[in-house]
Amino acid sequence: MTASWVPDVTPESPFSLANIPFGIISTKDDPTPHLAVAIGTYALDLKALSDGIGLGEIVPELKGHENVFQQTTLNAFAALGRPAHQQVRKAIRDLLTAGTPNQAAKQLQENADLRQKALVPLRQVTMHMPMAIGDYTDFYAGYHHAFAVGSMFRGPAAALQPNYTHLPVGYHGRASSIVVSGTPVRRPWGQILLDPAAEPKRPTTAPCRRLDFELELGCFISKSNEQGTPVRIEEAEDHIFGYVLLNDWSARDIQSWEYVPLGPFNSKNFASTISPWVVLTDALEPFRTKGIDNETPVQDYMKESKAETAIDINLEVDITTPEGDTTTITKTSAKQLMWSFPQMIAHHTLGGCNMRTGDLLGSGTISGTEPGQRGSLLEMSEGGKRDVMLYGMDVRRFLKDGDTITIRGVCGGNGERVGFGECTGRIYSAVQR
Repeated sequence: MTASWVPDVTPESPFSLANIPFGIISTKDDPTPHLAVAIGTYALDLKALSDGIGLGEIVPELKGHENVFQQTTLNAFAALGRPAHQQVRKAIRDLLTAGTPNQAAKQLQENADLRQKALVPLRQVTMHMPMAIGDYTDFYAGYHHAFAVGSMFRGPAAALQPNYTHLPVGYHGRASSIVVSGTPVRRPWGQILLDPAAEPKRPTTAPCRRLDFELELGCFISKSNEQGTPVRIEEAEDHIFGYVLLNDWSARDIQSWEYVPLGPFNSKNFASTISPWVVLTDALEPFRTKGIDNETPVQDYMKESKAETAIDINLEVDITTPEGDTTTITKTSAKQLMWSFPQMIAHHTLGGCNMRTGDLLGSGTISGTEPGQRGSLLEMSEGGKRDVMLYGMDVRRFLKDGDTITIRGVCGGNGERVGFGECTGRIYSAVQR
């Protein structure tokens, strides 16, 4: 177990030396958003650090790109590519490790003024969107969720469409309404069919009555590919910058009326929430594992050479009521996916689609096989038919105004935890019309 000289890096911290996640912060002394990493209960301000010790001199890959730490998003840093990410992450770990003999680490530890500027308590920083997101694609790779929801509406025999095990099903979402953790989420309006059995079908326009969360993992793209040139499966990992937690809020009643024939629209475009710290691919390498077995032979362009293509991230979802009572309603793992992110990238670009730095991919809702492992209230309440018990004998079938959903994700044991922080959103009443 490697120790840090930074105070309060406890064994339980999700931001250990094994992690070093990147994000965008602002502080009272520097209100312009800029780059930082999380360590324990602190943000290491990379702009202040670079000004103080010259990270460009320590990391050769940064030569000519020293200004990336002053940018308002991670896009420029992400575009440098995985070798640069690896070297910067290693240099930062060395700086923060107890007993590191290099001069830069000594300077950071012994220069009180620099240390005060560069190490800022997390409670004193404001987090911002980590990436400028140009495009957002949401997949449906959570097999157990897809099967459970399909069974509700079509029965187990026809739960999955014939294409499900042949390709990663996905649709293009709305990037403009993706928000960072802590941003309020306004209940959306939409067309709702109050009586599905009535003829003729007469919808009403009203606030959503069946608002739901969706537990997902998000993946940010680092390297772009040229339009018309697919990304080979063997190279797809090099196009991944890192991962965030994702809550792709869903208005189930609006969705059920609008989704045929082209899929969800207003039911999904009002808000999606991501965690603020991007955990790099290399930090998650030790936690690779097998995903869900696919008995269907996949096409050659999606065949991976290694078996461990999923990531075993322990995921939890809490719901906090307006009264302040909190209940953990879900515990599952990010390994519960049938398709890997490299497969999603290979399929996404198969026809020549050009992905760009900052593009976000969503995994789709992640659920396990047991009742306590479901990634949405739609599954937990069996389509709104049963109550989900909360602390204090409270119940939910779908979300009420004032409810807060918090998603957490962490890998590893004490002292070497790799975590994402929190992905949190509170529901506010629909706007008055």
